[in-house]
Amino acid sequence: MQRKLATIMVGDFVGSTPAMETDEEGAIARIDAVLDTVRGVVQRHDGRVFGTAGDALLAEFSSPVNALRSAIEARAEITSLPGASGGDMRFGLHVADVVVVGSDLRGDGVNIAARIEASAPPGAIDVSGLLYDQVRRVSPCGFEDVGERQLKGILEPIRIYRVTELVDRHIYQFAPTRSAPTVTQSPRTNSIAVARFDIAPGAVADQYFLVEGITDDLTLELSRLKGLFVSSRTAATALATKDPVEIGRLLGVGYVISGSIRQAGDDLRINISLTETCEGLVIWSDRIRRPFGEVLDVMDEIIARVAATVSGRIEQSELAAARLKRPENMTAYEYYLRGLDHHRLTGVSDSHIHEAMTWFERSMAADPSFGRPFAMHVCSWSNLPSFDLSRAEQQVAHALALDPTDPEAHRIMGAIKMKSGDFGSARYHHSRAHELAPNDAYILGRSAAFYIYCGEPERGLEMLDRAEALDPFLPVWITEERVAALYALGRFEELNRVALTLPFQTRRTSLYQAAANMASGNAVRAELLVRQALSLDPGLSAVYIRMQETYADGSVTETLIARSCEAGLPLTPQRPAMRKRLLKP
Repeated sequence: MQRKLATIMVGDFVGSTPAMETDEEGAIARIDAVLDTVRGVVQRHDGRVFGTAGDALLAEFSSPVNALRSAIEARAEITSLPGASGGDMRFGLHVADVVVVGSDLRGDGVNIAARIEASAPPGAIDVSGLLYDQVRRVSPCGFEDVGERQLKGILEPIRIYRVTELVDRHIYQFAPTRSAPTVTQSPRTNSIAVARFDIAPGAVADQYFLVEGITDDLTLELSRLKGLFVSSRTAATALATKDPVEIGRLLGVGYVISGSIRQAGDDLRINISLTETCEGLVIWSDRIRRPFGEVLDVMDEIIARVAATVSGRIEQSELAAARLKRPENMTAYEYYLRGLDHHRLTGVSDSHIHEAMTWFERSMAADPSFGRPFAMHVCSWSNLPSFDLSRAEQQVAHALALDPTDPEAHRIMGAIKMKSGDFGSARYHHSRAHELAPNDAYILGRSAAFYIYCGEPERGLEMLDRAEALDPFLPVWITEERVAALYALGRFEELNRVALTLPFQTRRTSLYQAAANMASGNAVRAELLVRQALSLDPGLSAVYIRMQETYADGSVTETLIARSCEAGLPLTPQRPAMRKRLLKP
């Protein structure tokens, strides 16, 4: 008997029986159109419909993320059908080992997906805890923990999570939001990528935060060396391959640094190697065992050795300038890394916001002279209704007083200043962030947004070009800034073409397209785009635009609002609005 691991998605049309009683032929046509739309989205995401049951479809995917995106996009696309709405379907998703019977799939896993779907309210996308665990670090959306549910015919209770919203922006989002580049790129001069480090065999799972944090810091410090081209962290993480030659071909880098980390008692063990990507030759490798308290000294040694190999002699003054300020207390550094690990997930589940803030607060208390946790605490805090812009500015100013060379703190302060309308100070802090980390694709992308808002969209487009050269996997909530820039330039036809190339449509992109289409006289298309945006966030309104699109020239924002409202966007929320990130960190 053949078996395989698969992600199962079950989608069911809601309310077909009463619809049939009212208008049988019309209901059949509507149901067929909805199910055909779902089939098309499933195929687009490399899925396969393997069965039907009444008005339900059963589909399989090899990728849990593709299955999740399929459900999200199917719900949005249904709204474009005459007489249909996002509430016409509900979805249940589960990851399981299933039995293959010809072209059919059977087994307990299929039954669980069907039961999850049957217990969901109309329009909902519910997933099992097993699927949530697979996608939470690479998810394009947030989740609500519904709790454990006793499903009909299933002995053990199943924990259920419900999709709540697409994540607007998130600095540590690792999901590859575009296909891997397929064109072979010649290695750039003095170029390197830091592959995601592994947790060494025998290490406890709790060390994930340590591996992620050290990889992040190693990448950031290398990117601060002006003589190097450092491919971004997300680019190296997004690639499925760990073959240095393939990484070099896809990212256009000449070297790849990789390794594994394991903490054993008070000791830290690091296996590390530097490989050139043309022939796959290992230039050097090392096994390092040092007390955990010396981990930052080890990083200094690695950075100096890598820089000397990749670009020749690097002056000690440049290495010193690239070095992030070190905490005096290693406990504070550990707490900071734990906070970052939860911060990476704040867009996925609200529980991580409070966890991240708690760990950052512990880090701040353990070493009050360590600036980075003060700045990142503000990033996490910006997700909560209690966020106070004035207090946040004071806290980031304190972080910068502790470490004026922290590029991320400067970028956060730039966002705060822009939010408060001080575009002059915002320009200084965004420029300083770029100077301090010239190879950081995320900072480039977020700085591009500043220049778009301050009235320099052409410069914003140039920065986005540079950011995408560093990272072909930039998340959509950065690459969509290109849509905003084209809107500000009045290049509406090009805007629509670029929007279609995005890996998925966000509510923000849909609103910009709607406004552009209204300006071009295509009201029908604009109204459809607003309906799709409302299916992603039923609480969406002009309030969202006014809060998010903070142009220095207020008339740009007001025209954007007027055109969107003319296409059907409510002036005020008609239902509870989803949480909006105030600082776009």
